[in-house]
Amino acid sequence: MAPGPAGADAPEPPRLLTEPGGGIPFVTNSRQELERCARLLRAGSGPVAVDAERASGFRYGQRAFLVQIKREGAGIWLIDPEAFEDLGTIQDALGGVEWILHASTQDLPCLSELGLWPDRLFDTELAGRLLGLPRVGLASVLEQLLGVTLAKEHSAADWSTRPLPEDWLRYAALDVELLVELRAAMIEMLADAGKLDWAEEEFEAIRTAPLPGPRKDPWRRTSGMHRLRKPQQLAVVRELWETREALARNRDVAPGRLIPDAAIVAAAASQPSTVPALLKTPGFHGRAAAKEGPRWVRAIQAGQAAARSKEGLPQLHLPLDGPPPPRAWRDRNPLADRRLKTAKAWIGNKAEELSLPTENLLTPDTLRRLCWAPPERIDPDSVADALTALGARGWQVSIVAPILTVALLDPDPA
Repeated sequence: MAPGPAGADAPEPPRLLTEPGGGIPFVTNSRQELERCARLLRAGSGPVAVDAERASGFRYGQRAFLVQIKREGAGIWLIDPEAFEDLGTIQDALGGVEWILHASTQDLPCLSELGLWPDRLFDTELAGRLLGLPRVGLASVLEQLLGVTLAKEHSAADWSTRPLPEDWLRYAALDVELLVELRAAMIEMLADAGKLDWAEEEFEAIRTAPLPGPRKDPWRRTSGMHRLRKPQQLAVVRELWETREALARNRDVAPGRLIPDAAIVAAAASQPSTVPALLKTPGFHGRAAAKEGPRWVRAIQAGQAAARSKEGLPQLHLPLDGPPPPRAWRDRNPLADRRLKTAKAWIGNKAEELSLPTENLLTPDTLRRLCWAPPERIDPDSVADALTALGARGWQVSIVAPILTVALLDPDPA
């Protein structure tokens, strides 16, 4: 770090944390050790730090391949969930205990698959956003608030590897080593800033929100598909995507490790009819491109057949769920366009005043929906009701409803 002004003490560099205080735990993969873990966690005190490691990009789906837990009096535990049908015994041991997670929405779905769910929640990543911290990754937050920097990460590793290397276990344990101390520091800062109630409302909203259901037409998220202009090509994308998905699920590998999205789009654009022609198609590649060539050709043919039937031809564009893109508002609804521009500027100013990211004060989607279709009668109560119906939290509504009422009534202030 650069030295401070003359006569001032230079700021202390962050302390590098290379190993958890109690050493690197072994991996719990036997029923006997899991029961021991549950007993110690139940006898522990205070909140519990929880994290999970997935094998995104390597294995199919988003299941957890390691769960890290730390509680005062119990130490750190690294649990291999693949060794157990579920972790219900851990859930029972932590009944009523507050869980601390960083970026909880990333880990809660895979923890839920294991029978784990918090009765109370503290999210250190979201707390960092509410505090207006410039960077909210775990390593950055620890450095900013506790003066500690973590050793090199392995977040992109294949956590399905067995046995897990020692340095990976060290990294995993460090992820929960300081979460309890970090929570304590953040609670004090949130209380000083008058934001602790906001944080608690946000955490409870996350904890009680239903998990996302299956996405409608997930094949439509194929990267690069926007370059295709014909419904017949989309029918081929759909068949190739579903064929790849079934194969990936069966082999327990990430779909992109078979053929990438770019290969699906390339094949759908040219639609070769033979394996040699497919393999010569520019952009068609991947680890299973050649070996599964006949499978991909059959999928192309199935897509073509589906396209020939009226029922099997997908729409090129789906109906919008909500307002059109803001770039179209000026022509389609000039008043809504002026509302949005005014409201967006005022909400941005208020967020800056409160040291919040604008999207944490009010999501862009909520703002767009309200400006496009405001209540028939515009007053603070009706605007507050509309915001609540759109999913805004109580603390957000109390701050932005008065601002938006004026913006909706007078979108062209002098």
